[in-house]
Amino acid sequence: MQRFMGLMAAVLGLAGVAHADDAPRLPALKLDPARVAVAGLSSGGYMATQVQMAYPEWFPSAAIVAGGPFGCAAGRLDLALSTCMKGVPAPDAAALAAKAKERSAKGDIGALEDLAHGRVYLLHGKDDALVSPVVAEAGARFYEALRDGDPALKGLQVTDDGARAFAHNLPIAATGDDCGKSVSPYLGHCGFDAAGEIFRQLFGKAPRTAGDAKGQLRRFDQYAYRLDGVDAFLAPTGYVYLPPDCLAGKRCGLLVAFHGCKQNADAVGEAFVKDAGFNRWADAYDVAVLYPQTRASTAPMNPQACWDWWGYSGDNYDSRQGVQLRWLIGAARAMGLHH
Repeated sequence: MQRFMGLMAAVLGLAGVAHADDAPRLPALKLDPARVAVAGLSSGGYMATQVQMAYPEWFPSAAIVAGGPFGCAAGRLDLALSTCMKGVPAPDAAALAAKAKERSAKGDIGALEDLAHGRVYLLHGKDDALVSPVVAEAGARFYEALRDGDPALKGLQVTDDGARAFAHNLPIAATGDDCGKSVSPYLGHCGFDAAGEIFRQLFGKAPRTAGDAKGQLRRFDQYAYRLDGVDAFLAPTGYVYLPPDCLAGKRCGLLVAFHGCKQNADAVGEAFVKDAGFNRWADAYDVAVLYPQTRASTAPMNPQACWDWWGYSGDNYDSRQGVQLRWLIGAARAMGLHH
């Protein structure tokens, strides 16, 4: 009977719910709304730009690694796989910027003037065979079109870092033989500390030197932040890294780090949340790091546990009503971020 009940729990998804109940809620911190940003790799990069554009008053700065321009897929998987990954045909950055302005005027996404003092860092490798450099360049052109077409956005800083030789991965400071490959856990041993550069680009010069991470990496119950009980297609459990000064009650910033496809904890364990390099820099900057986790599914079709950047969670996936975006705002509020 016990075995039968266990099988039924797995079939009905109850096993995941029980696991979520075992994890605590997010801690409430003293967060500084002036030091808040998002970052992500691949589908996580697309997610980062969606968060920034939908809620710029919350997240005005973003680091996009191996991702493309906001709105690229337009809710179509065929576009996502062709134009928005292979760059055939290349994304029309100017047209996408014009569309974003229209959507902002309608309230579908946030007010673009909230990007006025934001920072955008676009990192992509010359050897990326999965998301073409042409697509990543279109991402940079998208932000430049927004900024150059609106005097109110002249303060938006856009940095396009596309001359480095690495494949479809997040480069880390250690060296090895996988920098030119795209293999699990998608952390390329390139001798380039991408996490450190992301922190510098988004938050300025480091207040102190980064050493080994000395804070706490905690799990938390992601289901607790479902709005109105609506499924956001996330895993039961996420992660949050808390630097020592944040734990001590000092004022801290917040970075949300989105993993890529097949890079969630179910696929790579804690490799991304421990080894990507963000935690050691989080200590140096006094910035907590939130690591939300997706889950793989067949209904909707998302077998690689990607973030939704083409519409599997609904037609409004990249708007202020997108279920994953609204989940993030709820989680940020729980951590003490308010606007």
